[in-house]
Amino acid sequence: MAATRTGGPRPSPVPNQAMRELRGGLSPGEFATLVRRAAREIGEHVSCDARYVGRVESGEIRCPNYAYERVFRHMWPDRSLAELGFAPRTAVRRRAPTTGPSVPAQPPGAPHRSDEENDEVLRRTFLNGGPTAVAAVLGLDQAQPSAPPPPAAAPLPERRRVGAAEVRGVEQAVRDIRLLDDAHGADALFELAGQSLRSAYVLLNDGDYSAATERRLQSGAGELAISVGWLAHDSNRLTDARSFYSEALATARMARDPHLEAHVFSNSAFLARDAGRPREALRAAQAGQAAADGLGSDRLLSLLALREASGWALLGDRPACERALSRAYALFERGERPDADPEWMSFYGEAELAGQEAQCWSALGDWDRASARAERAIGLQEPHFVRNRVLYTAELAHDRLGRGDLAGAGAHGTAAVALLGQVRSARIRGMLAHTADRLRGHAAVPEVREFLEGYDAAA
Repeated sequence: MAATRTGGPRPSPVPNQAMRELRGGLSPGEFATLVRRAAREIGEHVSCDARYVGRVESGEIRCPNYAYERVFRHMWPDRSLAELGFAPRTAVRRRAPTTGPSVPAQPPGAPHRSDEENDEVLRRTFLNGGPTAVAAVLGLDQAQPSAPPPPAAAPLPERRRVGAAEVRGVEQAVRDIRLLDDAHGADALFELAGQSLRSAYVLLNDGDYSAATERRLQSGAGELAISVGWLAHDSNRLTDARSFYSEALATARMARDPHLEAHVFSNSAFLARDAGRPREALRAAQAGQAAADGLGSDRLLSLLALREASGWALLGDRPACERALSRAYALFERGERPDADPEWMSFYGEAELAGQEAQCWSALGDWDRASARAERAIGLQEPHFVRNRVLYTAELAHDRLGRGDLAGAGAHGTAAVALLGQVRSARIRGMLAHTADRLRGHAAVPEVREFLEGYDAAA
């Protein structure tokens, strides 16, 4: 059903000249990078890209959501929203689209919000209301998390027109899922996101749209399939993850979208590594590098080289692993233009590079190097990536145990358990369970005993 509007027709967008002047000679992508950097300085997380900047400057975004408002006030503390070219929040009277994975219209009498406020609303709803509230906000309140998702959505009774609003809904769902996953892990999100994905494919398979809309919708649905595949992976549903990635790869090929294809291969390589299929991990990483060649993102190539290094490490080929790691670092350092990187790569910084390198050394049995890199990853990780902080801490506990440092393993295991309550990730719980099982015979060590008691209570 189309979005419901109230208060008469929406006025035509008025270009935001103030924000355009503040951008100056920077490209929209470069300006978006500055916005994301400013957000990190105050502990905010916004998915700002060139498209968002364009929507602001065109006047399509009449008032930013609360997260963006805090960032803009941090960047220009002497300016009000009006001086930045925005309308007062109370003047914005537009409801968000209700179809597919986007946020449903508010009930009668509820305060109105623009669709650009959805990410903030979704995040706070999850934090305060749990998965049931997330279901309502995502428009997925009919989901039944205890049951596996059906193989396909029922066909629409008639073809409906699909336009920019529906495509934005799919794209925003991808951003919302990533944001929540970074903070909380995958377990509570997987089934809900699966419903969102099915809605996107209903639009793609049964909608009526232009060629330009079709391309965006295919790319959006493919990215959403990757996001759901990752949630399956992090929830230890590895077979489901493999299926979602296959769907995303088919969509990428049909859309002739090399960016999407490179993303699929990156995630597929990571999945194959965790599933104990190193040759498949290598093939996927190398295929991803071929797809990414010429896309202009050195850091995407760096990530794919890191995926390749993981495959070589599992095969026990230390020289090949070291060569791939060296290439990953060189490409990372060369990637000085973050605006050239895909939006989904916001997680890939020095912390992730160090954390994944630690797992390579761990696979090769070099526990000293593994411990050093895991410690570096923890020190570099930004606070809002809670899941990764727990992950690197659990990795460090494992690496200290590999060194024979029982007390260190216990201490870092305890630190991971302290964070575990904030994260719902079966993959991380499995790592800690493995470490706990190996430490069961060493409860005489005080740090080990404290870890085991805390882990058992949490479990």
